[in-house]
Amino acid sequence: MTDIVYPPIVFTAKTLFRALGIKFDIVGSENLPRVGGAVIAINHTSYLDFALSGIPADRIGHRYVRFMAKDGIFKHKVAGPLMRGMHHIPVDRDAGSQAFRDAVRALKSGELVGVFPEATMSRSMEVKEIKNGAVRMAVSANVPLIPMIVFGGARILSYGRKDLTRGRTVAMTIGTPMHPSRSDDAELVNGQLHQTLQQLLDETIDRYPPPTPKELNLPEGAWWLPARRGGSAPTLEEAEAIEVQVRAERAARKEQSGTTVEDS
Repeated sequence: MTDIVYPPIVFTAKTLFRALGIKFDIVGSENLPRVGGAVIAINHTSYLDFALSGIPADRIGHRYVRFMAKDGIFKHKVAGPLMRGMHHIPVDRDAGSQAFRDAVRALKSGELVGVFPEATMSRSMEVKEIKNGAVRMAVSANVPLIPMIVFGGARILSYGRKDLTRGRTVAMTIGTPMHPSRSDDAELVNGQLHQTLQQLLDETIDRYPPPTPKELNLPEGAWWLPARRGGSAPTLEEAEAIEVQVRAERAARKEQSGTTVEDS
């Protein structure tokens, strides 16, 4: 696959990360294949996860990851052409089968496909419930399924947060490849993937720089750490309640906007 757009985007991202002084702590890069297809299942806590999670593949052999992303961004007048130029895969939630076929086709042609199986960002910084699409794609394309954790990006850019303080650490852990087959129970394998991601998250947090006393004394405390690890992020249950409220408010605004148009 010819790449004209991806290289300059990667160069720009690297330049930005250097300007921010981001310190990368990456473990397990050897688990990424230098050739051939693979599904990379990644946790999701930051708007930067797309750019950050592609770094290990770039470092092992200048490989590019084709990410699956909501089709709405492909319709944006600026981002859309860039996403298509990087050969990312649009996902229409009302017609997801096409995205699945496109991903399997890319995998069979030897591409790395990045998937965020939680679908949306985690406010709890924990691994939320995950969908089994990553497992099914790996099985259909007969390629490895590689779990990956990215931690620290949320401190830079996430829900309602933007902090360009220099010197932040972003830690990544790439786990041992899984090799699901057609004879396996997809839901069972998906449960194993979730368990592995949770284990990798804990390993990543274990080596992540702990919050300073100053950070702990802030009103929000260490909001970027899961509650069970001593942070002040909401629990999974609290985060889900927030999501329900956000979705309700979004639906209300949409309905109000529609009513306003009709009444005008």
